[in-house]
Amino acid sequence: MSFGEGEAFTVGLEEELLLVDPASLRLAHTADRILPRIDLPEGRADHEVFLAQVELRSDPLGSVLEAVAQLEEGRAVARKAGATLLAAGVHPDAEYGDVRLVRSERYRRVEDQMRGLIRRTPECALHVHIGVPDTATAVDVLNGWRDALPLLHGLGASSPFWFGLDSGMASSRAAVIRAYPGRGVPPALNDWDHYLETLDAIRAGGGPKDKTMVWWDARPQPRLGTVELREIDVQSNLDAAAGIAALARAIALRAADSPLRRPAPDHALHWSSFRAARDGLGADILHRGRLRPLRDAAQELLGDLRGEDPALEGVERILADGGGADRQRAAHARGGMPALLSFLVDETARPLRR
Repeated sequence: MSFGEGEAFTVGLEEELLLVDPASLRLAHTADRILPRIDLPEGRADHEVFLAQVELRSDPLGSVLEAVAQLEEGRAVARKAGATLLAAGVHPDAEYGDVRLVRSERYRRVEDQMRGLIRRTPECALHVHIGVPDTATAVDVLNGWRDALPLLHGLGASSPFWFGLDSGMASSRAAVIRAYPGRGVPPALNDWDHYLETLDAIRAGGGPKDKTMVWWDARPQPRLGTVELREIDVQSNLDAAAGIAALARAIALRAADSPLRRPAPDHALHWSSFRAARDGLGADILHRGRLRPLRDAAQELLGDLRGEDPALEGVERILADGGGADRQRAAHARGGMPALLSFLVDETARPLRR
């Protein structure tokens, strides 16, 4: 499928989930055994790079709640297949280097390029795909998302612990993935030719020839006919996943309708994205041209979007109940690492509120 072949502004979701031992809740490198037992339609469950991880997907659908319902179904079917699932940006207590990679040509190339970086710890993201009708709309959506990345990442920050310690970050995963080349905020694009020229420049500098290995936080996916929002921490709470996906879709629709004419400067967004990863809901971020408390920026945007999508209630719940990082730290304060791991497994199994 390419741009324009599918229905415009459908939403498709992907989430990467950790597999853990049911007793110890440590990483379990069992994807090769679990995936053949997962009874879902083709394409709805697959490997990712790590054997302690599975990827669940939705079909391209007309609403966020329908897409999240398919993720909910996927989690239930995976548990029925014998998986104990834990959704967090990184496992809070995994040992450094407790990694086994899936055997495939693609991941062999990734390992060859990334060396020891890929062998630190598994990391898990939520990806949002929005179907777009043409390349011009793809550029407009990408530019709209680009300016909103600090807000979206701060709302989704959900990995405060790494290697048994509090990282001091709301998203330690953000620090893990920033070590890879080409990650982070994408360039502001003038048009589709500018995108192609940027890919040429990446290749000229020794970067990947395969555009699917250009890992910006948001990127076009011409093969799928979508623009993809990447690198938000996976959400243990499906309501939070629904809210973030709904906000991303609403921003995409607005960007397509009223394209951004003056994108924010690269360095401003890089610093603002770091603040979001460090401080989560407590961050001050760049929003509409000035530094604002993230909570105020989110509430202002929600006010503009009131009534557009019932799934946006998930963002209201994040603001009311705390983000993933806040709730994980609270669980740890109640009972240390065992309580935190149990909390994450239980919340990953909890159904979407309807």
